[in-house]
Amino acid sequence: MPPGVVVDRVEDAADPRLGDYTGLTDVALRRVREPAEGLYMAESSTVLERALEAGHRPRSVLLAPRWLPDLLPLLARHGVGADGGPPVPVHVADEPLLRAITGFHLHRGALASMHRPVLPALDDVLAGARRVAVLEDVVDHTNVGAVFRSAAALGVDAVLVSPRCADPLYRRSVRVSMGTVFQVPWTRLEPWPGGLDLLRGRGFAVAALALADDAVSLDDLAADPPERLALLLGTEGDGLSRGAVVGSDVVVRIPMAGGVDSLNVAAASAVTFWALRAPGLPPGMS
Repeated sequence: MPPGVVVDRVEDAADPRLGDYTGLTDVALRRVREPAEGLYMAESSTVLERALEAGHRPRSVLLAPRWLPDLLPLLARHGVGADGGPPVPVHVADEPLLRAITGFHLHRGALASMHRPVLPALDDVLAGARRVAVLEDVVDHTNVGAVFRSAAALGVDAVLVSPRCADPLYRRSVRVSMGTVFQVPWTRLEPWPGGLDLLRGRGFAVAALALADDAVSLDDLAADPPERLALLLGTEGDGLSRGAVVGSDVVVRIPMAGGVDSLNVAAASAVTFWALRAPGLPPGMS
């Protein structure tokens, strides 16, 4: 047993110690509650391990008995409970009770309530960055997670999100990203869209992905890209706002065939990140 970790058996879904885990399927509730209470949820042992590798620390863990032998060594490897702080409770419950507590079938190992880190300053996120993704009002958590995963895989150095963009640390975003939201530096960009001027002031050219008569081809931009480039992607359906497009230096369009004029924002991000990747990033790509 790791020092500072306390394992207890849960028999009642109304146990007050389980407050972090109730109402997990209520998106409207959780997207307000989690930032306000300084927490986020890490679903699955893989995601939990990536969160711990990033230096995040759990408030508590909830899991079925069969996952406990794998969890305890994971916590020990990352020094959970060894910092002299309050003990970290590990709540163990049978699977029917887990479903009653969380509202869904927990089949990916542990579910952990994590201390939410303070968002870094813009300059800290942009330090040394050459490629940055900027998300305007992307409200689908699955798309946000998929963009982060593509960013991590394709050499994007940081992600910035508008004030109304979905929370990258929401459970579904974290899961879809496979924990890469802990790997890629990110913060919120405010004010919006005036914050785009902050990027220009730090040497970034801003390229908006949008359908416009004056848009240049992604191929043309990729042939001679700026050294520091911010790639602006818009919300599902409506795309980028007029203010965001006006605040950009260039409008870019992905060449398409088959009568298709646009892609899902997550798919468009992957295509664009690959085409405009900085030289030598990521390792092995050229």
